[in-house]
Amino acid sequence: MKYKRVLLKFSGEALATESGSGIDFEKALTFAREIKECSDAGVEIAIVVGGGNFWRGKLNTYMDRATSDYIGMLATTMNALALGDAFKQIGADVRVQTGIEMRQVAEFYIKDRAIRHLEKGRITIFGCGTGSPFFSTDTAAALRAAEIKADALIKATNVDGIYDKDPKKFEDAEFIPHTTYLDVLNKQLKVMDSTAISLCMEEEIPILVFNIHQPGNLHKLLLGEEIGSVVS
Repeated sequence: MKYKRVLLKFSGEALATESGSGIDFEKALTFAREIKECSDAGVEIAIVVGGGNFWRGKLNTYMDRATSDYIGMLATTMNALALGDAFKQIGADVRVQTGIEMRQVAEFYIKDRAIRHLEKGRITIFGCGTGSPFFSTDTAAALRAAEIKADALIKATNVDGIYDKDPKKFEDAEFIPHTTYLDVLNKQLKVMDSTAISLCMEEEIPILVFNIHQPGNLHKLLLGEEIGSVVS
C-alpha cells in the first residue's frame, strides 16, 4: 500500500441530486462503499466535504461575508452527518468531528483525538471547514491534512485530473499528469485555492486529483497506480 494515511476532499456537489441541490443518498452510499474498501485494506482515511449542494455563499453579494461563511459551515456539517450515516449503514466504523462545537450532533475537532480515531481504523469526517469564516473547505482540507500528518491530500473531482482549462468547455484542453505547487499558483490552474496550495507546498503534502465518479479509481490510486494528476 503506497499511502498509509490520506485526507480525501470532495465537493458537496458530488453528493447532490440531479437538480444540483440536496443529497442523493445512493451517491453517498456508493462513495461510502469504495472508501470503506480502502479503509478495510489498511488505509487511514479522513474526509473533508464541501457544502455547495446546500449553500453557495459567494453567490450572495448582500449578506455579511462572515455570516454567509458560517451558514456554509452548517451546510458542510449536514453533508458530513449524511455521509457518516451512509458509512454506518454499510457497517463502517466512523466518527464525525466539527470545527465548531455541536455536542448534540458530533464531536468537537481535537487533533490528537482525530489521529487516535484514524489509528484505530475509524473513517473520520471533518465538518465546519476550519471553524472560521473567510477560509474555504479546500483550505480546511489542507489544514487538516497537515495537522493529522497525512501522506497525501486527495482531491476528488468530476474530471480525470488537472487540465490547463476546463475540459467540459474547451475541446482542446490539455491534460496535465504532473505539475508543481508553484506552477499551479503561477498559472492559476483550477486545483484548489491559493491558500490551500501554499499550505500543502510548505508542508510538502502531495495533492492527487482524480475523477471520483469512475468506480475503482480511489482504490487504484491508493494502491499506487497512476490515476489522475499529481501536484508536488
